[in-house]
Amino acid sequence: LTAYDTNERPPPKGGGLFPICLMAVAGPDMVQYLRPMRRTLFAALLTCIPTANALAHPHIFVEVSMAVIFEGDAPAAVRLEWTYDDYFSLLLTTDLGIDLDGDATLTPQEADILSEAVRAWPAGYEGDLEVSQAGRMIALGFRTDHFATFEDGIVREVHTRPLTGQIDAVLPLIVRAFDPSHYVAYDVTGAITIEGRDGCSSALQSPDIAAASALVSDLLGGRSADDVGPDEAFPEVGDLFAQTVTITCSG
Repeated sequence: LTAYDTNERPPPKGGGLFPICLMAVAGPDMVQYLRPMRRTLFAALLTCIPTANALAHPHIFVEVSMAVIFEGDAPAAVRLEWTYDDYFSLLLTTDLGIDLDGDATLTPQEADILSEAVRAWPAGYEGDLEVSQAGRMIALGFRTDHFATFEDGIVREVHTRPLTGQIDAVLPLIVRAFDPSHYVAYDVTGAITIEGRDGCSSALQSPDIAAASALVSDLLGGRSADDVGPDEAFPEVGDLFAQTVTITCSG
């Protein structure tokens, strides 16, 4: 663990004990665990915040905007914008040693450090994105146009995933952003846009949270997700909590 002098950087707006604890437990290898978050971090946080909320899945919260990009009549890529929650943003920037003055402004050198760290996805991480048509999964290519920004204390990550599998220009396109382990919660709160083709529309469907939570409780033997610690096994139920974006085109 890396100990930081809390006088080096003031806590974010709202302050309190939680951000100070985050700075105290962030380890030097934190960046490589950007996704998924290393569970030992949250175990350490529990010594600072012994509450049920600190135990509950999910642990990281990401707001999502997306654009479906067409080439001709067929969808060719999905561009995602992920906006991380303020505490995870604080944890990441502190561990990287950037914005230590807390002015929420990065120097060009610090901005490069952030972008390089965010672009370094861990081995085996597939991007928490699922695209399908008529129940058939569509293969995704390596991410492009990948960068990060930092504004008002918040880290934002943007990247594009090409659709490399066979695409039908007529069938609706289904896009879902979720972490299978439900360690990270993705919430499509931003814009859903369509680029490169007219006559298309998007629809956002929310999951049945009550039904998903009930199933999780069954899988946990009657326990609530709030009772499962960060070091305990958790079923892969992220898809149950995922929103569904449907892109439909006429003509």
